[in-house]
Amino acid sequence: MENMLGLLRLHVIRGVNLAIRDSKSSDPYVIVRMGQQKLRTRVVKKNLNPEWNEDLTLSISDPVLPIKIMVYDRDWFSRDDKMGDAIFHIDPFLEAIRIQNQFRGLPEGTVIMKIQASRQNCLSEESKIVWNNEKIVQNMFLKLQNVECGEVELQLEWIDVSGLLSINEHEDVAY
Repeated sequence: MENMLGLLRLHVIRGVNLAIRDSKSSDPYVIVRMGQQKLRTRVVKKNLNPEWNEDLTLSISDPVLPIKIMVYDRDWFSRDDKMGDAIFHIDPFLEAIRIQNQFRGLPEGTVIMKIQASRQNCLSEESKIVWNNEKIVQNMFLKLQNVECGEVELQLEWIDVSGLLSINEHEDVAY
């Protein structure tokens, strides 16, 4: 891809206390959108606390674009039901990636940055960016919006595709 900075692996871990959309349960799956990219998890049948444990990979060329998570209930004979959505930005995560050489040699689990839950983001609790297995990862719980209840747990990991994000600004790509 032209102007690609790298790849972002979203590990879609699980849903927590998702909304009931069928008689007593739901058949949830997750769609991830960023710009024109659209990825999805498998359906977990009859479960309000599904464990997807799936990796979805986005190519990042415009790091300012938000990432939107949408949860749906799979229906076989009618349109799938919405179960909420959440939006987040990767700016803090990419800032940590830019300066990751400063973290080499730090103990596993060292917290690099904390992002507080607020009205401006969909975080349901503080999100931590940590040094883990010689990589920077961000763990987050997103509170689903436009629904009565539910959260989705994710982990972000950067996949460098040739040192492209050793940059000073979003726009200055070092090739």
